[in-house]
Amino acid sequence: MATNDIRVCDKCRHMQMKSTVAKLEKLAPDSEIKVGCKSYCGPCKRFAFVFVNGRYIKGATEDEAIEKAMVYVKK
Repeated sequence: MATNDIRVCDKCRHMQMKSTVAKLEKLAPDSEIKVGCKSYCGPCKRFAFVFVNGRYIKGATEDEAIEKAMVYVKK
């Protein structure tokens, strides 16, 4: 089983941490999800984003960002 590095910013205006973390845990159950500022403030103000295995993935909404990020989750 591969380990994933999944991070989300708790300061992002476009993400709700409770629902984001719950959705990510459901889609990648064996992953450790780290929550905290990612110093990605420019894009963070305009888009929802998830950091997965070294890639920043953005979306117009929380669900769109998570959907796009799942491509980069190791199974």
